[in-house]
Amino acid sequence: MAERLLLRARRGGRGTRSVSLRGRRLQRVPRGLASLPGLRALSLRDNELRCLPVELGGLSRLTELNLGNNIFEEVPEQLKYLRSLQKLHLFGNKITTISPTIFDGLEKLICLNLNNNKLKYLPPEIHRLENLENMNLNNNELESIPKELCSLQKLSELHLSHNCLITIPEEIGYMTNLRMLCLSRNQIGVLPDMEDLMLMELYCEDNPLLQKQPVSAIQEEEVWSLKEIAARLIFSQLTKEDSILHTAVKQNLEACSILSKKQVCAQCGQGFLNIWLECVRFVNVRQKMKISRNVHLLPVRTLLCSYKCFNHPGHGFFGIAVP
Repeated sequence: MAERLLLRARRGGRGTRSVSLRGRRLQRVPRGLASLPGLRALSLRDNELRCLPVELGGLSRLTELNLGNNIFEEVPEQLKYLRSLQKLHLFGNKITTISPTIFDGLEKLICLNLNNNKLKYLPPEIHRLENLENMNLNNNELESIPKELCSLQKLSELHLSHNCLITIPEEIGYMTNLRMLCLSRNQIGVLPDMEDLMLMELYCEDNPLLQKQPVSAIQEEEVWSLKEIAARLIFSQLTKEDSILHTAVKQNLEACSILSKKQVCAQCGQGFLNIWLECVRFVNVRQKMKISRNVHLLPVRTLLCSYKCFNHPGHGFFGIAVP
């Protein structure tokens, strides 16, 4: 019966073809699909599929594939052979893992929908989806986001609501084309600096965002390690163009590795190595973008190098109180 349904494949404009086998309670993909090499759009949503046949990889012209509302537990390996694919829908499955090799053949992917699954982890190799513009990961179990995701320069919409996120990578500031960011209903307490982003919409309601409630605190004596003292001295010298340290550091791989972990003080602009004071500043972004109604001030993570900078008047930084 399912094979007969393939006769309904219809020709659209410019010779494109599409097949819809939606809601047929299919437990396997009909064999006849492999005989449609010109297929451009295929919908297999609302079935009972848990795997794909190897032959499906032969649909070299397929640009849109809908596998939503099935029972896949992992993203099918066969997808990496669909090198023309631009839109992939995998919402409403039981997916817990994504193989890193999947991304090798999906360089043309523009839209990826993985809403309503059981993902706890995204592989760093996701950065290979260099043409991705829209990513939907709502209603999963994600505890973190790999910093490599932030290298997706064409991404304009990122949906991460209803997960278990505690933090967002600092590197999100590199996503200069991002226009919509949805972070609602997570466990995020503070946001990274996003001033360089051109966001038009930001949704972050129902997160334990830090509140602007000043409390008294005791400042402990500053004790720097010898490594920290040396690193700060080197950072200050490297700002000078004629410093002989430039050559010396380049020739020492261990030194390069250590100094690559440089942080910059938000108050004085000097470099330091280890996180000394983690603070926040509260930013009013309502005039810049559309934002959740119940959010007025966003806490943005900020690092300071010393109590001297923290005690400098007029900076507007708040230390984070640990209960």
